[in-house]
Amino acid sequence: MTYRLVARKSEGDDVVVDVNGVEVGGSRVVVIAGPCSVESLEQVLDVAKEVRRLGAHMLRGGAFKPRTSPYSFQGLGEEGLKILALAREEVGLPIVTEVMDPRDIPLVSKYADVLQVGARNMQNFTLLKELGRVDKPVLLKRGFSASIDEWLGAAEYVAVGGNKKIILCERGIRTFETHTRFTLSVTSIPYVKKLSCLPVIADPSHATGKSDLVIPASRASIAAGADGLMVEVHPNPPQALSDGSQSITVDEFSKLMVEVRRIAEAVGRYL
Repeated sequence: MTYRLVARKSEGDDVVVDVNGVEVGGSRVVVIAGPCSVESLEQVLDVAKEVRRLGAHMLRGGAFKPRTSPYSFQGLGEEGLKILALAREEVGLPIVTEVMDPRDIPLVSKYADVLQVGARNMQNFTLLKELGRVDKPVLLKRGFSASIDEWLGAAEYVAVGGNKKIILCERGIRTFETHTRFTLSVTSIPYVKKLSCLPVIADPSHATGKSDLVIPASRASIAAGADGLMVEVHPNPPQALSDGSQSITVDEFSKLMVEVRRIAEAVGRYL
């Protein structure tokens, strides 16, 4: 497959995506942290203050949630976006949140600093084309059954529209293994960085589906060359309205930051 806009032409042509002063793709390892779903202002503020104190660079949270079951919690919609904006005002962290429908791009853009395309929408070409016309960074997750070529092809759809502020996110792929939610393709991180000029981060929360695997998967991702991490943090994971089993506590996030800092320094980067 031919990539004209996201392919690596030579060493040193890496794209560094600036998110309100936070650079993704440079020497710093960037950490995006927060709850899977926005549940309340209190919940988001509690997490935002703690992850900021511990060194996170951006805050994540879902206002629109694509769920396997139509009966599962679907998110708070615009109310959730407003809560994220209030948290940003309070703690100063840029906001990463998902947009699912091309019709919602103006609404989500009004509140978010980074527009996330989830795994289920990686090949929603109408959405990708519209995001190519937006002057906002796009975080593009790999589909859980997508090849590397399909993933980079999706990024090309965004870039063709004129928006090259794209952050790729390896979030695990579906394999025969059943003990983890997905399989974190650690080798795809350096390989995609070899093929593409775009920054690549990892999502160990969705990749493993198990909170006790998030820290070791984070270590492996940074050692393999990931430009950052996106992890789910919840004040009380057993009570989470979505993905509680893969969400870590604030104390666990504190440990993650210590260990990731050591790995980053060992490979010549910093947190």
